[in-house]
Amino acid sequence: MIEGINIMRQKLKALKYSSQRVQDFLKARGKALNVCQLPSSTRTAKEAAETIGCSVAQIAKSLIFRDKHSEQHVLVVASGTNRVCNKKIEAATGIHLDKADAEYVRDRTGFAIGGVPPVAHTSEPVTILDPDLKKFDTIWAAAGTPNSVFQLTVDDLDELTNGRWIDLAE
Repeated sequence: MIEGINIMRQKLKALKYSSQRVQDFLKARGKALNVCQLPSSTRTAKEAAETIGCSVAQIAKSLIFRDKHSEQHVLVVASGTNRVCNKKIEAATGIHLDKADAEYVRDRTGFAIGGVPPVAHTSEPVTILDPDLKKFDTIWAAAGTPNSVFQLTVDDLDELTNGRWIDLAE
């Protein structure tokens, strides 16, 4: 399926605005990573894995929470198969995660739920990374829309987000 993504990338001329923001962010940081717009939904980890042709665990899903005390947005990048354990994160960081509604997510990140990437947010988040992603040579992340993704390594994710690796799975 990855070969099919390369063909689709050639057919799609211009990236949508939100995906172009992600591509510009990657380029500005010297990363030769390419955003792909796909014909199928990548809104959920399962849909993304089916469209890309990888395992669900290789999807680096970006989840936005609100720190109940500071109101700052918290980005949790988790393996697609993992559920986030708020208590583990709170014990490791002192951050009390609270749900973020669609308006909060768009306001803090500049992206809509279902396409939030781990990078290029309009304001800097506190970032927490799932060590289970380290099991893979390559992972895939959302790129600004519900049908755009980019492939990267765990080292890329670490460098681009300056996140903190915390055991966060339930």
